Parts: sequence; structure tokens; C-alpha cells
Amino acid sequence: MRRPTRAARSSSTRRSDVAHPLRITGTATAVFFLAFAAVLVLSSGVPTAQSKDTAYLLDLGGPIGPATSDYVHRGMEKVPSERGLLIILRIDTPGGLDNSMRAIIQDILKSPVPVVSFVAPSGARAASAGTYIMYASHVAVMAPGTNLGAATPVQIGAPQTSPLEKDNTKQTPTKKEKTHPTMTDKVTNDAIAYIRSLAQLRGRNADWAEKAVREASSLSAEEALKARVIDFIATDVDDLLAKLNGRDIVVLGSTHHLRTVDLGVQTITPDWRTKLLGIITNPNVAYLLLLAGFYGLILEFSNPGIAAPGVIGAISLLLALYAFQTLPTNYAGLALIFFGIALMIGEVFAPSFGSLGIGGIVAFVIGSIMLLDTDVPGYRVSSALIGSFAVISAAYFIVVMTFVAKSRQRPIVSGPEHMIGDSAEVIDWHGHIGRVRVQGEIWKARATEDLSPGRRVRVVRIEGLTLVVQPDANRR
Repeated sequence: MRRPTRAARSSSTRRSDVAHPLRITGTATAVFFLAFAAVLVLSSGVPTAQSKDTAYLLDLGGPIGPATSDYVHRGMEKVPSERGLLIILRIDTPGGLDNSMRAIIQDILKSPVPVVSFVAPSGARAASAGTYIMYASHVAVMAPGTNLGAATPVQIGAPQTSPLEKDNTKQTPTKKEKTHPTMTDKVTNDAIAYIRSLAQLRGRNADWAEKAVREASSLSAEEALKARVIDFIATDVDDLLAKLNGRDIVVLGSTHHLRTVDLGVQTITPDWRTKLLGIITNPNVAYLLLLAGFYGLILEFSNPGIAAPGVIGAISLLLALYAFQTLPTNYAGLALIFFGIALMIGEVFAPSFGSLGIGGIVAFVIGSIMLLDTDVPGYRVSSALIGSFAVISAAYFIVVMTFVAKSRQRPIVSGPEHMIGDSAEVIDWHGHIGRVRVQGEIWKARATEDLSPGRRVRVVRIEGLTLVVQPDANRR
């Protein structure tokens, strides 16, 4: 048997030395990706253990908007559809957007797990959209010192009134007279039918639900319990679980017998996507994104090739348009904003001594005030922010117009026009045409009289490539 040579043994050794660090690198990479996946799971709020004795808690605090509905939808998707589980929505909201509210209610109605709405802590409220969510839940609970109601829908822009509301002094119309329902009537009747259907589904007080919509009525926790609007009153989550124990809840046609004495509570926190959506759809942030988008594009168009302002402006404008699509936008206000921006752009490219710029600022400010429905709780642009933009923009245009006015009074220092008024020397001349030297250059010239070589003349004007000159009386 032949033994391997020294060269073969050294080559084999080198190959094994090379393979060893590669195996270490592969193992380290696998460990890194496993750790990264674990961090993502923990940071996203996904339940790590699907215990059959767990209550999952979601907090609905502040105005109900796209970020809230996304948080509830994604949070309820994380809950395993097993018996023995419970979802608690802890509510403290002044109301919010109709589309977001209906999305949350749809998630509640199709949930295979019982959903309990809990208005807490003391001092919290479930106003407007929160009342609808309470009626849609399988169990409705309130803490002492809380309230719900005021569920009248609010319209964007000026409210419309029915003919009878316009003048209460008029007599009641006869049977021959016809009154036509306004958009407000249609929206109100739709909201009444919706909340009554929820009340009938859950066996709650439908007459008071209609009163909450039609008359903006509100109830305290004790009054809501007496009126059969809620199921019971609890001081905190532990008290709620204790009082829920032994109840039978019908969920999607199936009866769930709740055993909540030893139920653990796990809070589902908003993930990064929900937090980002909440930031973008904040009215003030959306307004700032709109400003950043327009000013970035203006800077890019006025100075082509910079690239960065155009890219930032385009991204900001797209994010702003997405935010305004999800917010209660008054499109008349949005149109005024676009018109104001167009006027300000016109001032930049075609200066009108401030008339276009000031008009654009006025249109932009009025549009900003009208932009978001100020009657929807939590969805309005800060007046201080609008005022700051108006003052800064006005100061900008005043400064720019001041420099423009001063620049018009300065003598021309570039181009052929700066030779007007300069002294020139006649080189040769024949009749009324000749050549002159001005600023070290020889130009074709003409005059109304015959000139002799060496004569000093002054440039009066320029016609194409010919200078019109006249004798300089001060110099010979």
C-alpha cells in the first residue's frame, strides 16, 4: 500500500483548514437568523404561548382611526381560535372615523372568540364610535365613573338642515307639502338602523341606542346598567374576569361557557406597522408631509439636478395623500390648498411683486382650516401649526420681494446690455457706419453723423450685434 506523499498530506491539511472556518461561519449565520427571527416575534407582540386559559387585552385609547382598526384587526388575528380564550377591548375614546369603527365591528362580529368591551379606567369614556363598538361586543362592561353615548354621526363640512329646522317659526307643513330628506337625515337614519341592529343582535336596549344617535344622549355606568345597555360594572380587569366566570356566551351560533377565575391576561401591543400608520395618519404629521412634499418639488423644479429635494418631496407628498385618503378630508379645503400652492409656484417663476404669493398664502391657510373635519374628535390640524406656516411663508415672500425690488435698481453687470452708457473709441468710419472699440472688444457701430477715427463716443443702445453710438460731449 502506498502512503500519501508529504505534498498530498499538506494539501489535505490545507483543505481541512479552509473548510473549518466555513462551517463556523455557516453555524454563526444560522444562529444569527434564528436570533433575528426571535427578536421579530417578540417585538411584534405575537403571543408566544397559545394557552387555553388566556385573556388577550387590546387597548383602544384615543381617536378611532385607520391605525386603531389595523391594530385591532392584526391583534385579533394573533389570538388562537380555541375555546377557553377571551379578547378584552379596553376602551377610552372620544369617537373617530366611521370606516374605521365599522372595520372594528366587523372583526368583532366574525370573531370565533368572545369579545368583551371594557370602558376603563375610571374617568374613561366610550363616546360616539365607542358606543357602537360596545353594542357590537359579546359582553359590554364599564368601570365606575365612566360614560358612553353621544353617537350622533358628524358630517364633513357645513351641516345640512331639513326644511323644518331652518325656521322653527313656520307652521307645520300640510299633507300636500313635501319635505325632502337631506344628507344629514340619510346618514342619521343609516346610523340608527345600524346601532339598532347591533342592539337586537346582542339583546341590548335598542330604544336608548336610537336616542344616543338621534339626540346625542349619554349615560353613566350606573345608568347604563339600569337601562340594559351594559351587562355589569367592574372596577378592573381582575374584577371583570371574576364576574365573567360561569357565564354562557353565544359566539357565531355556538355557546361558550366561560371559566375565567384562573385566566391569565396577556396584552397585545401595537407592532411597528401600526405605530408607523398612527404617525402618518396624525393630522398634524399629514399636514407637515404635505408641506414638505410641495416645497421639496418646488425646490427641485427651480434648481433641476439637486435630486434630494425632489425625492424627499415626492415621497412626502405620496405619504400625505395616503394619509388624507384615510382621514375625514374636506375636498374643498384640499382644492384650495392646491390652488394656493399653484399661486405660490407662479410667484416663484413669474414674480408679480407679491400679489400671487400673498394670494397663495391666503388660499392655503383657508384650505388648511377647512381641510379636516374639526367636529370629528381628535382629527383636526393645530391652529398654531397653520398660523406658523402662514407667518413663515409671508415673511419669506416679503424678504424675496425686497431683494427682487433692490436687484431691479442695480446696474447690469453681465451680458451685452452692461455696455450701454460706456465710452468707446472709433477705429474706422465710413458715412454713418463703422467700427468701435469698447471694453477691449471691437464692435460694429452706427450713428446719425459722420465720425472720425479716434473720436470718443458713448453707447446708446444695442440692436442685435450693432451698437448705436453718439459723440461723447465730455471726451474728444
